Amino acid sequence: MKRGTLTLKHKNILCFYEKIVTPFGTSAKIDCPKKFIGKRAYVIICKD
Repeated sequence: MKRGTLTLKHKNILCFYEKIVTPFGTSAKIDCPKKFIGKRAYVIICKD
């Protein structure tokens, strides 16, 4: 992985998108399309 570049290579990746983490009670959340309910998800936390 190079600085500023992210490459994902996996045959089962359906989608990759960027979202802002928002407050949710005493925790936080990332909204996701309903069509992905029950699917495995990976979250990558970035500095900015």
